Amino acid sequence: MNGLTHFDQQGNAHMVDVGGKNETERKAVARGTIQLGAEAYKALKAGTAKKGDVLGVARIAAIQGAKKTSDLIPLCHPLPLTRLAVDFELDDALQQVHCTCIAQTVGKTGVEMEALTGVQVGLLTIYDMLKAIDKGMVISDVRLMEKQGGKSGHWVA
Repeated sequence: MNGLTHFDQQGNAHMVDVGGKNETERKAVARGTIQLGAEAYKALKAGTAKKGDVLGVARIAAIQGAKKTSDLIPLCHPLPLTRLAVDFELDDALQQVHCTCIAQTVGKTGVEMEALTGVQVGLLTIYDMLKAIDKGMVISDVRLMEKQGGKSGHWVA
């Protein structure tokens, strides 16, 4: 089916067999953005959000979300992650927060989905913690920035 590995010859969805693949070091970097209104951004920066340390909680949520990727995405393999790093960058001029998640493992399949899930969960947590102030926040531009390892090698957006 056009080289899509999650479908068998009959077009049925299935989990890809990675049993014959070699284990290699794998790394993926994903990034996304949340746009906040002025009041929510001010509360985030000042640390005055009623629910507490927004970025601290969002970092832990992103890590937890990345670890649970195979529970959320039906055809993802559960992976023994060797590293998850989450960083938030504040953009004062645009009142945005950029989230970057790096996922790593030594395994037979990549960690792109874990990095992407980490970013989404981190940004959703920011939304959740600030929604009492601003329901109009917008999550955008979530994408894979880089991947390393496996037969496709190194890829950069």
